[in-house]
Amino acid sequence: MAKKCVVTGKVSQVGGGYSNRVRATQFNPTGKTRRKANIHRVRVFVPELERFVVANLSAKALRTIAKRGAFAVLKEAGVIKPAASRLAKRISNAQA
Repeated sequence: MAKKCVVTGKVSQVGGGYSNRVRATQFNPTGKTRRKANIHRVRVFVPELERFVVANLSAKALRTIAKRGAFAVLKEAGVIKPAASRLAKRISNAQA
């Protein structure tokens, strides 16, 4: 399976490899290059569920999680199922 960020949807892209010499003449092709996204397999702790979630996340997604919180971001991305969010609500209601 190809690496894809579950939050942002970032994947690798194919682009041209231009050099200054290619811009000067049409007889010096450089071919295509694959630009890989900065994606890592990460264990993220979700305090609302009191457990770790493993996901492929880009660097931008990690910054989003740091800003908005793991539970909200992963729930919106569909990584955390609604049953898990109901469990989190039950836990928060029991603690209140």
